[in-house]
Amino acid sequence: MDKVDARKLTAEGRKLLRQMVIRLRKQSGMNGAALAATAGVHPTTIKTWLARARREGEQSLGEKPRGRPLGTLRKLKMADEMWLRDQIIGSNPQQMKLPFALWSRPAIKALVKAQFGLDMQDRLIGKYLKRWGFTPQRPVKRALEQRPEDVARWLETTYPQVKARAQSEGAVIYWGDETAVKEDAHWVRGYAPKGQTPVLTVPARWQSLSMISAISPRGEVQFQIVEGSINSERFIAFLATLVDGAPRKIFLVVDNLRVHHARVVREWLADKAHQIELVYLPPYAPESNPDEYLNRDFKTALRSGPVSSNKATLLDKALLFMNGLTRLPEKVRAYFRHPAALYAAS
Repeated sequence: MDKVDARKLTAEGRKLLRQMVIRLRKQSGMNGAALAATAGVHPTTIKTWLARARREGEQSLGEKPRGRPLGTLRKLKMADEMWLRDQIIGSNPQQMKLPFALWSRPAIKALVKAQFGLDMQDRLIGKYLKRWGFTPQRPVKRALEQRPEDVARWLETTYPQVKARAQSEGAVIYWGDETAVKEDAHWVRGYAPKGQTPVLTVPARWQSLSMISAISPRGEVQFQIVEGSINSERFIAFLATLVDGAPRKIFLVVDNLRVHHARVVREWLADKAHQIELVYLPPYAPESNPDEYLNRDFKTALRSGPVSSNKATLLDKALLFMNGLTRLPEKVRAYFRHPAALYAAS
């Protein structure tokens, strides 16, 4: 019979194997070699089990704790670990009076030193973070000027009212936003031999193009790309395109860009309340706008391809992405599934 590594058996398996050996010994009087051949374990293991049973009784062959007890030799006590995890999850370094923007290893190391008086290596901090299931992640940027109470009011009161009005009027809700059409080369990454930094040749001056777009939770997308920035006239031109031939009234949710509040825009909208109405997001809350996530995809596509040599090639690259997006309603609907924009998904 093949030998069995009892260490690889489950605790229940090892228990049953020991019981079988003792029972055979009592019933047949088999010697250690025969028992070893029958059980498939090493004869020395059988001798150890029999000697322990004679010395301490059969109950001594039960499963005993293996390895070091949980937490042995750790620098931090379990309660200290729980406290540290709570601080990382529920606060930021500034709140703990530490000179760091985010919870990096040096920041956590400083917190451990300040709270527990322990000097811990970065490597050990990394082991604790891995054990807790923490990973390094790119932060979501949020405006310092944002007021949480305004965002809460938008989510709990303002938007539900807009949604109810849209349903009663048979209207559709779009979310709109503007972005610059340019390739942010500093975001690009490329492989190269160690010590040989790759060179990316880019134009010294950016081509001045801007895009304005609007999307709906049904997967619809409208956009315009223009030279220069989006001013009042260009914004009005986009609104006119949006309502042209639209079968239903449109509620367009936008941010508080000055152009959106311009007097000429208000005058243009004055006699079109049955066609389109602007709704304004809380100040400094771009994460609540699903169209922001379209812009993120758009800029990623621009910076990922070959560098544009002139305005025409940059425009071609932008149109390729946006025209393709108009044929992918499921991808547009995915922008509404971001946790911060999920409220707008229906």
